[in-house]
Amino acid sequence: MRDKHLHITQDSELLKLIYRQVDEQLVMDKGAFRRLIWIKFIVYFLLSAFAYGLLYLISDPWWFIACFMAYGFVLLLFAFNFSHDLSHNTVFKSKKWNNLGFTMIYAMVGAHAEAWKQRHIHSHHYAPNVEEYDSDLNITKLIRVIPESEYKWYHRYQHIYAPIAYTGYSLFWVFIKDLVILYSPDEYNVRKGGGYHFSFWLQKSFYLCQVCLLPLLFSMQPWWIVLIGFVCMHLFQSLFLLFTFFMTHHVEGTAYPVTDKEGFINTSWLMNQVKSSNDMHPFSYTANFLLGGFNNHIAHHLFPHIHHIHYPRLSRILYRVLEQHGITPNQTSYWGGIVSHWRLLRQMSRPGV
Repeated sequence: MRDKHLHITQDSELLKLIYRQVDEQLVMDKGAFRRLIWIKFIVYFLLSAFAYGLLYLISDPWWFIACFMAYGFVLLLFAFNFSHDLSHNTVFKSKKWNNLGFTMIYAMVGAHAEAWKQRHIHSHHYAPNVEEYDSDLNITKLIRVIPESEYKWYHRYQHIYAPIAYTGYSLFWVFIKDLVILYSPDEYNVRKGGGYHFSFWLQKSFYLCQVCLLPLLFSMQPWWIVLIGFVCMHLFQSLFLLFTFFMTHHVEGTAYPVTDKEGFINTSWLMNQVKSSNDMHPFSYTANFLLGGFNNHIAHHLFPHIHHIHYPRLSRILYRVLEQHGITPNQTSYWGGIVSHWRLLRQMSRPGV
């Protein structure tokens, strides 16, 4: 795809400077990297396996539902910390191993790996928050976050109903969104032949067996408790997933670049990535360990080829260079980001904004 961003010499030079400073100052210890990767994998794998195993050992229905929800939450953290980096080929040297690991983890959470990867890399990373380029803006018409976008009467109440609507997202993704993408015209030059369809149904079948069929057959709960546990898992999982995702790009102060009639974007690629993204505790190793680099979102958009483990140190270099050039990156706390996202929803609930 031909780049549709504006070429601004000053921004191009700044981007070169950022890359040069990071290359010179960021020391990446391969031994420490491997140790931390193994620690993270062991922690999240064991937590996921433990929560899942409890589904077959617990007789109390309330504890069963709680464990189902805990399993979904921990599995989501597992995906945050591994599938995203695997999709960008930063865990293994081999693209084949990265893709295999990415597909396996995505299958565990019920999402179709190939469809998400194509849209994430070729759409969202290319032009975040740009309408008609960023596929993440096409999730639903229930939520309005783009300035001067089409206004519907129900948007007046979106800051009230949004948290409720968010709870259904992962169920929508698993059972509707992926199917719509599967049978929609190809957007990213992906051949949806027999192999693509086989991979899709294999991943979906694996997920349904793992979270529905096996608990129905081997847990100590009646079918309706298993169903309640499954739904509650998705409600909680969706709320955490969407608030975390939305806070990376949709809070007060993030930019929404516009395009002209020819599709050219009214900003440079660098400023599109920096101004349209939001960080949460970018220098915190704890936040990085929990959120898998989603809290270092500006660094990730500029350096998707570098693993998130390095982002707290990388962000210090990045922030210093940006601030020296009069650019203040968007930054909130995690809870502050939730409040800021809600305020954005309230602001965009008014017509004419």
